[in-house]
Amino acid sequence: SQYSAVDSNPLSLYVMHPFWNTVVKIFPTWLAPNLITFCGFLLLVFNFFLMAYFDPDFYASAPNHEHVPNKVWVIVGILNFAAYTLDGVDGKQARRTKSSTPLGELFDHGLDSWACMFFVVTVYSTFGQGPNGVTVFVLYLLLWVVLFSFILSHWEKYNTGILFLPWGYDISQVHSLLYWGKISGKMLWVPDSVKESCSAASPEKRSENTISIVYIVTSVVGVEAWYGPFLFNFLYRDLFTAMIIGCALAVTLPMSLFNYYKAYTSNTLKHHSFYEAMLPFLSPVLLFVLCTVWIFLSPSDILQAHPRLFYFMVGTAFANISCRLIVCQMSSTRCQPLNWMLLPLALVVLVATSGLMPESETFLLYLLTSLITLAHIHYGVGVVSQLSKHFHIRPFSLRKPSSD
Repeated sequence: SQYSAVDSNPLSLYVMHPFWNTVVKIFPTWLAPNLITFCGFLLLVFNFFLMAYFDPDFYASAPNHEHVPNKVWVIVGILNFAAYTLDGVDGKQARRTKSSTPLGELFDHGLDSWACMFFVVTVYSTFGQGPNGVTVFVLYLLLWVVLFSFILSHWEKYNTGILFLPWGYDISQVHSLLYWGKISGKMLWVPDSVKESCSAASPEKRSENTISIVYIVTSVVGVEAWYGPFLFNFLYRDLFTAMIIGCALAVTLPMSLFNYYKAYTSNTLKHHSFYEAMLPFLSPVLLFVLCTVWIFLSPSDILQAHPRLFYFMVGTAFANISCRLIVCQMSSTRCQPLNWMLLPLALVVLVATSGLMPESETFLLYLLTSLITLAHIHYGVGVVSQLSKHFHIRPFSLRKPSSD
């Protein structure tokens, strides 16, 4: 089906799009948009593993622990901003070079579905665990709020045929910009024009730009800046939690339901049965239930013992579910009720929580994560290869393949 998307985010329309229109002129016209998309994604992956090295258990930002070096925060901030910029420029490069294809749509949104996890888990290191942070279970729930917010927009397209780009599926751009600007005092100056344009817009935005500022500010003032309350006894961790949940409940969910309702009243829904309409949520909900059951019944407290690995497993399985939904949107086919990855996950949860192999729970998590990751990469490579052959294009080059 033809790609149809609507981006009504004021920040995107009046600030980011003009910026991206300028940046895209830097790139040569022979550069493939998918290569730009992939490079941006790899920057987020690099940030994730860089923070995993310096903050493996999310205690590096806690008092009396060895903190992440300041220069690392600078690197992470710069790369995060670069990743966000590349993600905004790829579509403009596609239109500029007249190379827009369904492969580009899948590549962009498919990688975004995986990037959600890398982005959220990396942000967690700014305050982490400890007395001034949040527990790994709270972060697990916040990650799921972000993941469901992401799939909500693709559920809309599955039912309406139009992708209403979410104004943000993570943290509020405006309030975090103003609050974090406040905490850093003289070291971070926010121009009045920016404040005015932000206050006139919705409080929920895509937050990669702001988070880049947070990383840079952290490198200047140190993680201790996030220890104290920013208002009364309201800590920054509380702000982080409130923004994610508040944005999802107050903006993302109502807008999705409103867009669905508009399609319903105009009789343009693609799926009129309630069961068919809700089908895309079945696998994500089962993934959430199975993983949460594992956390609560785990003999070795698996989430506390290996939080990064557990988040990675959840995020990768979710990305596979999302990618399959995106393929169904593009091909106007029925969404499959169950993702096969839920079967090995269910078996591992059963074995791990039954007490049959009490000392092998960590091994089972590593084994399951490896299986899911390899399977997801194999699926992605396979779909990209098939689409490339079908459209007679190369995924990372604008040159046409030879016809032999």
